[in-house]
Amino acid sequence: MNLNITNSFSDSLPADPNMQNTRRQVVESMYSFVSPIQTSNPELIHVSREIQQELGFSDEDVNSREFLDFVTGNAIAKNSKPFAMCYAGHQFGHWAGQLGDGRAINLGEINDWAIQLKGAGPTPYSRTADGLAVLRSSIREYLCSEAMHHLGIPTTRALSLSLTGDQVMRDMLYDGNAAYEKGAIVSRVSQSFLRFGNFEIFAARNDVKNLKILTDYTINTHFSYLGKPTKETYIKFFQEVVDKTLDMIIHWQRVGFVHGVMNTDNMSILGLTIDYGPYGWLEDFDFGWTPNTTDKQNKRYRYGNQPNIGLWNLYQLANALYPLIED
Repeated sequence: MNLNITNSFSDSLPADPNMQNTRRQVVESMYSFVSPIQTSNPELIHVSREIQQELGFSDEDVNSREFLDFVTGNAIAKNSKPFAMCYAGHQFGHWAGQLGDGRAINLGEINDWAIQLKGAGPTPYSRTADGLAVLRSSIREYLCSEAMHHLGIPTTRALSLSLTGDQVMRDMLYDGNAAYEKGAIVSRVSQSFLRFGNFEIFAARNDVKNLKILTDYTINTHFSYLGKPTKETYIKFFQEVVDKTLDMIIHWQRVGFVHGVMNTDNMSILGLTIDYGPYGWLEDFDFGWTPNTTDKQNKRYRYGNQPNIGLWNLYQLANALYPLIED
């Protein structure tokens, strides 16, 4: 299997100099290098044929042990430099400070697609969590991201779903009755996993230098048609994000999709549906419905409020970009 992995993101942006995988505050850095943990008995459950072809994997590749090890993190491919991104965010309307990839590990890019393993172990951003994922939530993300694409909705995509062979403790109903479940990993892909929160963290820390580095990289890589980064280009960039976010949420409302947790760290800079957690679909028309049980009281992220939340989140991004524009 010949993997042509590039590292545009990690080669272009400042890395965390601390190589220890310990929970901590990470400053003046876009990401931290981290390796996936070894799984005991990995098993490939399913591969998305479309993404397989998009990334250039043959059927022979997919059936190889090398592929299985790649999509479960059991082996680091040549040229791959695994890392977890540093970002912050507003959660349920409140500033949460540093968040980051708590259970997602990025492997680099293949054919300009960033590839990421979700559930491959802890990172410096895991806080008190284990960095792992269970089969039921992994199935939900794997199936829904591909379904959303075929409904014509901007979204991250998925390459594969695998069992790890390990047991993971989870409190499925949040009622204090935790139990072991099957561990799993989704390898998901996107043109970019950058979020509003990547920009928020530098603005919150008054780190304008790195805010500019990140914004310039984002424009040059994903919005190059806007021209060379300048104050005017930053404004055009923000308008593009506004338009893409609006388009995405119109599509959500069109099909009755409710994201469930529209925190700013779950908002893609490319207007993609990202981070499939407590999502759901309307059974009957109900502006007040939310699938997120932790949001049951205030229903901030209810179906009918998604356009308002999208706008509120864009205000937070505008505040984050303000130091570059000051107008």
